Amino acid sequence: MSLIDKLADKNCWERFYEYKTSLCCDKAFNKELREFIDSEGYLPVCDGIKCGMPFPLPKKSLVSKLGKEKKRTVYTYPKAENMVLKLLTHLLLREYDKLFARGLYSFRPGRTAKDAVRLISRHHGIDKLYAYKADISNYFNSVPVDKLLPMLENAVADSGLYSFLSRLLNEKHVISGGKAIAEQKGIMAGTPLSAFYANLYLSGLDKEFEREGVLYARYSDDIIVFAESEEQVKEYAERIKAHLRQKGLAINPDKEIFYTPAEGWTFLGFEYRQGVIDIAPVTVRKLKKKMKRKCDALIRWAKRTGAPREKAAAAFIRIFNAKLLEQSSDNELSWALWFFPVINTDKSLKVIDAYMQECLRFIISGRRTKKRFDVRYRQIKALGYRCLVNEYYKVKKNG
Repeated sequence: MSLIDKLADKNCWERFYEYKTSLCCDKAFNKELREFIDSEGYLPVCDGIKCGMPFPLPKKSLVSKLGKEKKRTVYTYPKAENMVLKLLTHLLLREYDKLFARGLYSFRPGRTAKDAVRLISRHHGIDKLYAYKADISNYFNSVPVDKLLPMLENAVADSGLYSFLSRLLNEKHVISGGKAIAEQKGIMAGTPLSAFYANLYLSGLDKEFEREGVLYARYSDDIIVFAESEEQVKEYAERIKAHLRQKGLAINPDKEIFYTPAEGWTFLGFEYRQGVIDIAPVTVRKLKKKMKRKCDALIRWAKRTGAPREKAAAAFIRIFNAKLLEQSSDNELSWALWFFPVINTDKSLKVIDAYMQECLRFIISGRRTKKRFDVRYRQIKALGYRCLVNEYYKVKKNG
C-alpha cells in the first residue's frame, strides 16, 4: 500500500494516535487529533491529494526564538492539511529510516538528541579528543529545492508519493500578509515534511563520516565531529564546509566553535567536560533573558491594570513551570524531559533557581534592594513555585 493510500486508512490514524498519546505531548493536541480522527477530517484532504487538486498555500510567519531579538521565518498549512502532513511525515520517517546513517539523530524513531549526547559522552577516550561544532545558517529555508528533488526521487520508491511531494516543493507561492507572494522558501521550517527533507538532504555527509568510523553526530542543522588531533579536526571542519557549499548552504560563523580536550564541548544545549554533563551556559543565559523580559512585562501589566503583584508573580510561575517542568506544546519538550535524564550535576539548575527567585521577589516587592528579601521563600512557594533542583532529584530517584 502506498503511503498516500495509508493517509485515508483509519487504522493507520488510530496507530498514529496511540503513538502520539504515548509521548509527553500537549493534551490539547491529543484532543484535537482525536476529534480530527473521529470526524474523519482527513478524508477530504486525502481525496484532494489523490485527485491532484492544488494544495493550500502555506502561511508565512515570523516568530521570536528563545532569548533572541531576531525572528525566524516559519510556514504553516491549514489545520486539516497540516494534520495529514504530520501523519505522512510520521510514515516517511519510518518507511525510509534505513536511508540514514547512525550519526543522524533528528526526527528518527527510537533515536533522540539525548541519545546523541549520552553516546558521545560515553565514547572511549572522549576526554582526549578535539571537537568541532557547527550550525548551518538558516538551514530549512535555504535548501535549494532543485538539488533536493533528484535525491528525493531516488530515495522514494513511490511515484505517486514523489509526485505529491514534488508539487509541494515546487510551489513558489506562500501567503504573507494575507496575499500570495512568490519567494524562495526551501523546505519550509515549521511544516511537518521539513523534518524528513532535512534528514535526507545531508545524508551523504553523515554517511561519509560513518564509513570512515569518525565520531560524528548531526541533529538537523547542528553538527559535531571529533578527532585525535587539532590538525585532524580542522581538516574535518573544512570537509564539512566544502560539502555544505556544494549543497548551497553555509555555516553560521557565530556558532562555529573548535574545542580542545580540556575545554570539553557543547551540543544541543548540553555541555560536557571531563565526565560532567550540564546544561550549556549559553542555554542558561537565553533562559535568564527570557525570564527578565517576562518579569518586566508582568510588572508593567500589574501597574497598568492595578492587579496585585502576587497575581503577576503567579503568572510568571505558571509560564515557567510549563516550560521547565511540564509539557506545553506538541513539539517542544520541557526541560525536565530534555535535560534531566542526561545531566549529572545540578550546578546550572541552582543558577536558574536563584535567578527565578530573584525575579519573583522583584515582581512582588518592586525592589532590587535588600528589602526584596522581605518576600520569603515560603511566600513564592505558596504561589506555585517549584524548585528545579528538587524536581531534578525527584526524577533521578524515580529512575
